[in-house]
This record gives sequence, structure tokens and C-alpha cells, in this order.
Amino acid sequence: MVASLAQLLDLMRHHGATRIYAKRLAPNDNSKNQVYLGGDFSALNIIPHGEIYSDESAVAGAVRNRAKAKVSFFWIDEGGRHLAPDAGLILYPKYPEVRMSGFLKGCPAAPSDIMRVRDEGRLLFLGITSDGDVLGYAASAAHPVTAEVLSAGWPMLGVFLELPLHAGQVDTPKTRLLRELRRIWQLNWVASQKLARDGTREPYAARNGGGYTLEAELGITPNGYAEPDFMGWEVKQYGVRDFVKFAPKSPVTLMTPEPTGGIYRDKGIAEFMKRFGYQDQSGKADRINFGGRYDCLRGLHGLTGLRMTMTGYDAPSGKITDLDGEFRLTDGNDEVAASWSFKGMMAHWNRKHAQAAYVPSVFRTPPPEYSYGPSILLCEQTDFLLFLQAFAKGAVYYDPAIKVENASSLKPDIKRRSQFRVSHADLTQLYKGHEVICL
Repeated sequence: MVASLAQLLDLMRHHGATRIYAKRLAPNDNSKNQVYLGGDFSALNIIPHGEIYSDESAVAGAVRNRAKAKVSFFWIDEGGRHLAPDAGLILYPKYPEVRMSGFLKGCPAAPSDIMRVRDEGRLLFLGITSDGDVLGYAASAAHPVTAEVLSAGWPMLGVFLELPLHAGQVDTPKTRLLRELRRIWQLNWVASQKLARDGTREPYAARNGGGYTLEAELGITPNGYAEPDFMGWEVKQYGVRDFVKFAPKSPVTLMTPEPTGGIYRDKGIAEFMKRFGYQDQSGKADRINFGGRYDCLRGLHGLTGLRMTMTGYDAPSGKITDLDGEFRLTDGNDEVAASWSFKGMMAHWNRKHAQAAYVPSVFRTPPPEYSYGPSILLCEQTDFLLFLQAFAKGAVYYDPAIKVENASSLKPDIKRRSQFRVSHADLTQLYKGHEVICL
């Protein structure tokens, strides 16, 4: 029987948890009313989930305006893992808020005696694994673990208490990350490299090695589930000219999702490029490009004849009005050339942006080396609604770099690159909290 926080943390780690949280349960947090996870969509960045889909069920003749996402949820105890097959998240854009439901159905080993009642003082523990599973453990108000957790003063991340992986551990994931970044800064110059899947370091000669080299120093290897890089923190490197002015060389690429609709998806990228691409402006022969900046404040692009629009979002209220909304590239006749669904974009955004560290770097060659700077921007608690707000204002924009080489040949070479970007000056609009740390 779990009798202490140390034993619970050991149990979570034994089943694969790499991050552990606790949620204070209110009387309404029960199997009937679901578990409230916050008055925005930020919980989606913490809890791994499947594809977001619309719930088309109706109650009393009215269609519900909400979406759902499956969660790979297991209750754990000394006997092992116990799958709750119907567990999932429910998104209510009208409020907005996120709740968790279905965590007892179909799971005989679930703690029904704790999760069905309205008692004050209960705690729900959630462990997140590197495979995207969620581990659950519930404790009553009288449980000894509850008193330990509530008296410790752990940091908050939205509605969650962020717990350590080991009992007695005084440093947090943030302090451990900063300690590692300070060590890397003190190395001065680091050979450009990339970490292989087996953990070995390999030399890397291409000019985009700044992120790979930093990840290698942090011991970050590629994994199947798109987990944040370092103990819940996404670590992003960006190039600067020097460590005096820290002037970024380029904007931050937030994500690179392919379109989910429009001519690009329905008729193919070749047809899209034929209709909207243009001859290379620097004179490169037989090359068709598609580039430019597309945001909600600009008109038709001079070379492509397309502009960016957004449906399903009300900028004045800051709320989603239609979960089937889209980002759309349209021509002068409002024909959709390419589109990205809110649900797909939300899934991309949610996986890695809850907590992010932005690290400056300087490059030199030969040989290719990187030096990482002492001024780190830490950003916390993002929300897809903040992304939509920044996009509506033009701060976040679409900046593609698509090209077709040997365009007139029977086998043209098509390079895809759909980028959503933001300038460093506007980064903090995407987070509820930020700070600059000098190492």
C-alpha cells in the first residue's frame, strides 16, 4: 500500500513517468461532473492526447459545441497498470475550458470510492510517460500523501501542482535545465554534432546544426512521441551575431504543419505550385518558388495572388466560435488554395509549447562550432487561444519556403516547407508568463 509521497513517486517512475503533477479536486470534480482542468486550453499542453474530433451528439435537440480527444489513461497501484479505455478530454470553446471524463468506465480497478464522491480535499495525481501515456492515482483527504503534498508548496502550472520525480528533491525541472544550460555556456565552443537514436554523438556539418548540437549536449535523443525536450521543457536554439546585442538572425519557426485542405491537399502540391508558384526571383533556371509573408492583416500577395484569412475565431472576444475553423490561403475569388484546421494546428501546438527555453547561439567555422549565450528567455503556460489571438493580430504568420527544381522535367524535385513563424519581439504574446535569466 502506498503510504508516503516517496512511495507514490517511486510507483510513478516504475511505470514510466517522466513528469508528475497533482490536481486538487473540488466537490464538482467527480465521475458525474468530470474533472475540471482549467478555464482555457492550456491543459492540452500538459496531458498527451489523441486527435481532436468534433462531438456531434445532441441533448434536448441542441447540438453540443464541443470537441473531444482520447487519452491513453491507466490507473496504477501495487498490482500494475489498469487501462481506463474510455478516458478522454472534452473541450468547451464557449467558456472556454477543458475537462477529463470517462476515467472510471470499463476499469474495475479504478478508485471509484474516491472519484465518485464530492468530498473536499481529494487529490488526483497524473504521471506523464515518454510514450504519451497518462498514469493516474487518486488519494482521499485523509491519505498521508495528501497532507505531504499540500504542505510542501510545489510550484503551480495552470491548475496543476508540479511534483518532483524523487522525494526530497529540492530542485525543479526549471532549475535543473538552467544548471545544464549554464554548464553548456561555460564550455564556450562546442563541435557541431547530432545525437543518434542509440545515444552516440555524430559530427554534423550542415549549417542548421545549432539545435542538434544543443540537444546532444542536453542528452536529448529522438523519440516516438513528440515529448518536450528536457523534463517538460522545449529547448529552442536561435542564431545571433554576437552576445552583446543578442539580435536574432531570423524569426522563430513555431511549427511546420502541412495543409489539411484546399487545392494543395485535394489536387496535390504540383497543381498548387502550377497555379500559385512563380519563377525564381534570383534567376535560377527551371525553378518555381512559393514564398512570402501571409498574415491576417495583409491583402493579396503580389507574386502568388493569395492572402491569409481565418474562420471560426472571434477576435474581439478571443473565443473560438467554430471548432471546425481554419487558417486559409485564398485567392481573389475566395477559392481556398490551402488550409489548416484548428484541430490539426491545436494538436501541433499542444505537444511541445507548455514550457519553452529560447537559447541564443553563435556559429563559427572551420571546424563548425557553436557557442551558447548566457541570456535565456523562459516562457511558460501557453494556450492555443493565445496562438489564435497573435495570429489574428498578424504577429504569427505563414512563411512558406516551397520550391520545385527541374520544373519542366518529367521528374521535378519538389521541396515542401510550410512554416508558421513569429519574431522574437512577439514571442511573449504566446505565453502567460516569461522571464529572462542571465546564467
